[in-house]
Amino acid sequence: MPRYATLSDVLRADGAQQQVVADTKAVIEQELAAKSGVSATLLKAAYKAVTTLAPGYYESRIEQLVPGVLDRLQPFWTDFQSSGSGQFGEYLSARGKDVSDALLAVTDERAKISKRTAVTAVYNSVRGSAAEHIQTALPAVGSLVEKYAA
Repeated sequence: MPRYATLSDVLRADGAQQQVVADTKAVIEQELAAKSGVSATLLKAAYKAVTTLAPGYYESRIEQLVPGVLDRLQPFWTDFQSSGSGQFGEYLSARGKDVSDALLAVTDERAKISKRTAVTAVYNSVRGSAAEHIQTALPAVGSLVEKYAA
């Protein structure tokens, strides 16, 4: 697999965006399935609400969010590559708060401009615990990035 100048360049390869989106969806669903407890119940209910209330919306949002997520991960990826060792997921986990803040900026911006009030209400209901859930998922996120970019 070729090396890319930026993470967004990964999406320019033929068919890559569809593969990245499918793998991102799989990571989200695996992380969601592994959750338990009260906050997990709310998160799973929110996921079910979004996928039920707006069929196809979830998949289209992932497709729209992936480029922004890759842009937000770029500075971390650049720094990781200069460090020269380890796994990207471990690197991201060690910087969990900064990474989750960067990634949440992407979804927060989308929520601000969304015209779907029901979806925005669901997002707002889980936003408070989102950083924790993202930080838990960072090893999988790092592996996904490495799969395509390394």
